[in-house]
Amino acid sequence: MAHLRAGQPAQESDLINLQEVLDAYSTLVPSSTNPDQAVIFGTSGHRGSSLNTTFNEAHIAAITQAVVDYRNSAGITGPMYVGKDSHALSEPAYGTALEVLAGNGVRVLADDGLTPTPAVSHAILVHNASGGEQADGLIITPSHNPPTDGGIKYNPPHGGPAESEITGPIAARANELLASGQIKRGEPNAQPFDFRELYIADLAEVIDFKAIADSGISIGADPLGGASVHYWGEIARRYDLNLEVVNESVDPRFGFMTLDKDGKIRMDCSSAHAMASLVANREKYDIATGNDADADRHGIVTPDAGLMNPNHFLAVAIDYLLTHRPQWPADAQIGKTLVSSVLIDKVVASHGRVLREVPVGFKYFVEPLASGRVAFCGEESAGASFLDFSGKAFSTDKDGLMLALLASEIRAVTGKSPSQLHAELVERHGPSFYDRFDAPANREQKAILGKLDPSMVTATELASDPITAKATQAAGFPIGGLKVSSEHAWFAARPSGTEDIYKIYAESTKSPEHLQQVLAEARVIVDAALAG
Repeated sequence: MAHLRAGQPAQESDLINLQEVLDAYSTLVPSSTNPDQAVIFGTSGHRGSSLNTTFNEAHIAAITQAVVDYRNSAGITGPMYVGKDSHALSEPAYGTALEVLAGNGVRVLADDGLTPTPAVSHAILVHNASGGEQADGLIITPSHNPPTDGGIKYNPPHGGPAESEITGPIAARANELLASGQIKRGEPNAQPFDFRELYIADLAEVIDFKAIADSGISIGADPLGGASVHYWGEIARRYDLNLEVVNESVDPRFGFMTLDKDGKIRMDCSSAHAMASLVANREKYDIATGNDADADRHGIVTPDAGLMNPNHFLAVAIDYLLTHRPQWPADAQIGKTLVSSVLIDKVVASHGRVLREVPVGFKYFVEPLASGRVAFCGEESAGASFLDFSGKAFSTDKDGLMLALLASEIRAVTGKSPSQLHAELVERHGPSFYDRFDAPANREQKAILGKLDPSMVTATELASDPITAKATQAAGFPIGGLKVSSEHAWFAARPSGTEDIYKIYAESTKSPEHLQQVLAEARVIVDAALAG
């Protein structure tokens, strides 16, 4: 059940004590013997809060030193591109990272301002395409997480999120360093780099700006106080778009937000509660879009439907791109995470393309996207990327700016909103009903859920239909949970890699009532697993 004030503007009592959060970053010191205060890399780097001693100066110093140790062992000798978002903890963590990089003699290219994750990814790809010494990157961001949180993620030379075989050793080394304190630090000496100019100039290789400009459609872009705030105005100016930046405020307390479903401030552009103010003004624009704090996620708002379910927009985007990108490789696959909608499967099949289904985490898309074997890849949590017009990778991390602009291109070229096109896809392929259930889970519980096994499912039916599959792997990788399927439904259960919650995803092609039955049965299975 949603919080009583979900979707309503934040009040003073909802806002963080900024000084308390900043002070805790430097004064609280994690214990190397407390596993709850250890470095843990989830689906997208290490995240935590300074207030509970999970994201503090010692963590960032140790992680950065561990990254340096990794890049030295891997022979990565080029520059490191470093970006940050607008969370309160991002600035001090950025400073700590620069000190450690300087102490280790790493050449750093950075922008004193805010830098979206996809801009860092694109810069790495451009640099490495020219040959010579390979570059990599660090991004200081907890993505859409609440204002108390901080995050740091590492992108190796392929430009996307680091794989588990990289982050595992980095986390282990960082935890050793937390205990030993053997970290080199120096005076920051980052060289200025214009991420914005490079990224925006090259966007013309991915998006049909002429079609958007010629159509004259009105666009609203809400950065949600994040790293894209200084990008949208320049995009509008550069490409002569009828685009308004809806909110240019930058406030590390994010006091301009509406509360999310659970009553917390969270810059989740896929949440109708967090996006309530933009949804309320949806009739003002032909297309309105939002981005999370580091702009790796997108939210699409249309006049006729409000905020689109991310699954719905992914299906529309795939259908559109496969008919408007003729230079893409004919054998390129389409990627989705295993918790994304079956509508995507049907759309991909209708175009005669092969679907590549992977576990949750964009890192599983990086190599196929970088090599051009996958033309489009997307997650149900509103993260996606796709090849440029010529069939080359533009960003190997999630790109919320690119997907938001694609929504405008779709509206301009087809004359229909993405939500209208989704309705047409449903008419063609049949309806489906999708939902997700979140519940609190501590470290021990998440560890149990991450090891769910098919043998734990003794049932032979799922919501009155015979179970046809019980999967713990996708594309050859463990999913860190379990997916159970029948002819008309599926559910997946897994622990979150970024928050202290577990998630149950489910979908039915029968009815909303059938979906609720699927969810109820899934909860019974998960509860039994947690009970041992």
